Amino acid sequence: MLARIILILLFFLIPLSGRAGVFNPEPFELDNGLQVVVIENHRAPIVTHMVWYKVGDADAPPGLSGLPHLLEHLMFKGTKKIGPGDFSKIVARNGGRDNAFTGSDFTAYHQNLAADRLELVMKMEADRMANLVLDPKLIDTERQVVLEERRSRTDNEPASRLREKMGPEQYAVHPYRNPVIGWEGDIKAITPKDLRAFYQRWYVPNNAILIVAGDVTPQQVLTLADTYYASIPRRPLPGRERAKEPPPKGPKSVELKDKAVKQPLWMKEYLAPSRRLDPGRQSYALEVLETILSGGATSRLYESLVVRQKLAASAGASYTPDRYDLSEFGFYASPNPGVTMKSLEEAMEAEILKLLADGVTENEVERAKARLIDGAVYARDSLSGGAYALGRALGTGQTIDDVELWPERIGAVTREQVNAAIKSVLRPEAAVIGRLLGETP
Repeated sequence: MLARIILILLFFLIPLSGRAGVFNPEPFELDNGLQVVVIENHRAPIVTHMVWYKVGDADAPPGLSGLPHLLEHLMFKGTKKIGPGDFSKIVARNGGRDNAFTGSDFTAYHQNLAADRLELVMKMEADRMANLVLDPKLIDTERQVVLEERRSRTDNEPASRLREKMGPEQYAVHPYRNPVIGWEGDIKAITPKDLRAFYQRWYVPNNAILIVAGDVTPQQVLTLADTYYASIPRRPLPGRERAKEPPPKGPKSVELKDKAVKQPLWMKEYLAPSRRLDPGRQSYALEVLETILSGGATSRLYESLVVRQKLAASAGASYTPDRYDLSEFGFYASPNPGVTMKSLEEAMEAEILKLLADGVTENEVERAKARLIDGAVYARDSLSGGAYALGRALGTGQTIDDVELWPERIGAVTREQVNAAIKSVLRPEAAVIGRLLGETP
């Protein structure tokens, strides 16, 4: 078995070895469908071990938003071999740290610890992939933990509530309209049966990615993966069936007033392509645009709104290409004291109109590309950076090449492509505006 896996690894390495990449990962796949990626980094005797499942809140059954996040919590509540809460205690006793997170499209579990403890966490992670115990009493207890998390991080945070209100305006039917933590009523409606069905359906090796980065060799990881993960059987995997979003009918706006607001906020988000749904590679042009608008103190929005006009305390743009379906390209700004939201909004809208009318300059594009590519060079030094970047990519339907060829594709972006992306994405009907105000806007 191990010898054949090594041959598979060598097969995958042939096309990658002839060029320089970002992280230079070494991938292979077990018979049960588990994807394995190894990133060697021998700068320190530590490792990052991550397991990513290609399932997130957008895959929750209708009316049960928040189920994947609740299940993430319950993954720490024990198996037949490991008692409730003992997973993290064992990691801590061995000098490591562990955690997990849920997104719209993926769920990930990770540990950072000494390289000679890799076998320990791999054994435990493989155990809870196959043998999770879902005790109804612990489910009810953890449900209350999640509800309290929702109250503290969303219900008591006006900015979070504004973003939550914008979701259903941006997405008419697609589950991206739901918050990852879930709506309160949905969280309360989740049953043990729902959780077991979801776990058995999605937490299978052929829907998972194991990434190990740090002071290891591919052979070491292969041996351990074969020992602990290879015996977990693959199961039939359902398709990621999500409601197809109809054409947008904006612009729309959402406003939230709260006496707790100390710093007002203006946001405008446009539907945009993700990397996976981007055959024309428009996502790379949008990344360059984001950097032009928001890449530090010399960026266009900061220089105009913060430095020159002195209207904003902060201003920028945002774009996340790592989504399985659609994404958003956003603008944001917070007014300086004494500046009305109306004045700030007019100034930001003027910047957007200027983008649409005049586009960006050749110099702006070249500077942004250099900044992005420099960032990729520095990312190589990060132990966990490669594991996160590859996990997010593979978890959203991308490939290793999408990560490794990223500098090359960014470098190929032209001014014409950025300006074409501006006109394609910044359409009024695809926009949702959010305004966060205090008692005296």
